[in-house]
Amino acid sequence: MTQTDTLPASDAQSRRNVWVLVAAQAILGAQMPMIFTIAGLAGQTLASNACWATLSISIMVIGSMFSATPLSAIMQKYGRRAGFLIGTTAGALGAGIGAYGLYSASFPIFLFGAFFSGTYMSAQGFYRFAAADTASEAFRPKAISWVMAGGLLSAIIGPQLVKVTAQAFVVPFMGTYIAVIVLNLVGSFLFLGLNIPKPAVPKPGDDKGRTRWEMIKEPRIAVAVICATVSYALMNLVMTSSPLAVVGCGFKTADAADVVTMHVLAMYVPSFFTGHLIARFGVEKIIALGLTILAAAGAVALTGVELVNFFAALVLLGIGWNFGFIGATSMLVGTLAPSERGRMQGLNDLLVFGGVTMASLSSGGLMNCSGGSVEEGWAAVNIAMLPFLVLAGGALIWLALQPKEMRAN
Repeated sequence: MTQTDTLPASDAQSRRNVWVLVAAQAILGAQMPMIFTIAGLAGQTLASNACWATLSISIMVIGSMFSATPLSAIMQKYGRRAGFLIGTTAGALGAGIGAYGLYSASFPIFLFGAFFSGTYMSAQGFYRFAAADTASEAFRPKAISWVMAGGLLSAIIGPQLVKVTAQAFVVPFMGTYIAVIVLNLVGSFLFLGLNIPKPAVPKPGDDKGRTRWEMIKEPRIAVAVICATVSYALMNLVMTSSPLAVVGCGFKTADAADVVTMHVLAMYVPSFFTGHLIARFGVEKIIALGLTILAAAGAVALTGVELVNFFAALVLLGIGWNFGFIGATSMLVGTLAPSERGRMQGLNDLLVFGGVTMASLSSGGLMNCSGGSVEEGWAAVNIAMLPFLVLAGGALIWLALQPKEMRAN
């Protein structure tokens, strides 16, 4: 029996949408590992102070944070395709400005481009929600998981493009940003195959659902937001500094690209079965497992700075992010009515990327300015994970102690 045969008829269109989003995640999503691999290294060549080397990544995340709510509102009114095309346009614009910033050796211009790249980053975050829009309740966790699995190819494409393009021009790293422009222009055509109906316009007297404040006070939604924020923020905290740590410990830029490749593979390979694990064991257990693996990543990183330590820590970091973030996303979408999605999904990503912004802003400072050596800075980055893991773990325990009706979807 084929996979198509096992899906209910109502999920046939959902399955087609999922494949479009998988392709978008693979092709367009390749720009994220590309930028994360070289942005800190490029920042070191432009910034007057090494503490600001990763500032462009922080600015990108700030752009993502501020874009989340407007993009969600646009998608609620005009449909997913419109929001995704805005994202690719912004991604191409941001890369173009970033390339010019490198060409002119202007750090402010480079940072300005990063802000627009953040709009693409925000739009990509909505792929997982779009996968759930037309899916049945049974297919929803798998649809989210499969779309996230599209990042498997981006984990291969992105860092390999960095190796080919980083030194392709006289100005280091400019070729990578030009490649990002091409990815956005080509990838935009994928969304012509997306078929997700626009949300129905509410009629007078229709139930418009809960307000944002009412939703965020619901225990299940609050815990989903906390766990998503912690999972994504801690992944960003460590990943942002990892290329700097790898190169700072005497290894090559190509080694840093390989570490990022393995990290992004670890982020997305589990997606082939994360949805099945959630369906079998429950979303709370999978989120808890993700937080535990994130803690293990920090522990491995603290044991040494050999290349094998970097590979092992970043692989665990990716797996932990996958279970924690996909689990939290599944928990969230299961609590929302269609009329509430635009409001809560935008607020969720605003809060998530707000946490990621703080993490990325902290990453460069912890890495470059919290100790007298690269090793001490890398240790500070990983130790900083602990209080936030305690917060997310405590939130899960608190949810488990709530009355059964408060914990239900």
